[in-house]
Amino acid sequence: MTEAARQKMVERVRGLLRMAEDPSVTDAESQAFTTKAAELMTRHAIEEAEARAERGEAPDAISRMDHTVSGVGGHGKARVRALADIAAAYGCQSAVRGNTAENTERTIILVGTVNALEALRLLLPSISNQMEASAKFMSSSHISDIRELRNYTRSELETERKRYYRSFVRAYGQAVAERIREFRARMQQMSEQQGSEDSEGATEGEETSSRGADLVLREDVHRVREEFHKQFPQLRKHRPERTHSPAGYRAGYRRGHQAVLDLETPVSSGETCTLADKD
Repeated sequence: MTEAARQKMVERVRGLLRMAEDPSVTDAESQAFTTKAAELMTRHAIEEAEARAERGEAPDAISRMDHTVSGVGGHGKARVRALADIAAAYGCQSAVRGNTAENTERTIILVGTVNALEALRLLLPSISNQMEASAKFMSSSHISDIRELRNYTRSELETERKRYYRSFVRAYGQAVAERIREFRARMQQMSEQQGSEDSEGATEGEETSSRGADLVLREDVHRVREEFHKQFPQLRKHRPERTHSPAGYRAGYRRGHQAVLDLETPVSSGETCTLADKD
């Protein structure tokens, strides 16, 4: 892909995300715009890998990106977990600095290919906005519903609202990650099938080139993991929050699946670690 074509694709993705965040569009329309943006970025990464393989060039470079995560409402850990899952779906490894229980900002550090980080730089803010808007709406609705069941105290309602919100956010990120990961796998499979068809009548050199894209994509995972461990050889495992709301988790998972409507079949999510403040 030429630089002009890449810029055109990026602008199209930005336009789709602007439409997704427009208050005048419906929830379904917003999700559809986000879906299309994620698909474009994924197709771009596959096409780039294919082009590099065909030209006999080295695979995509490994880089690093720092992303600030809000701690407002005491939900910072849940947000980190959600975004780390989404980053893992793009083949990235993550660590987090300053992930305390306080309402302060923390930094999630992402290591991945340049193409993967470019996609996340564009998508994470939009997905986060949708996630937060859904969490606020659904947690308010949940509190309204349970308030009618019995006479809860204000403190009990606030505790339940926070538990619901955090569980919703974590599940939303997990569901979005599952859809993105499966779409990437499906695109990769299509690339493999096309390569097999093209190689049937090809010469030996051409056949090697047609299989190169799949090899590059699979090797990216190992290269990213190796670079991550070089940069962060000693990490503490991220300690999950203890509070959990089954109702919030179920609602967040459903909404997260809706956020990427065309992507199907769940798969497992990745892991994140915690950095000491001095790292």
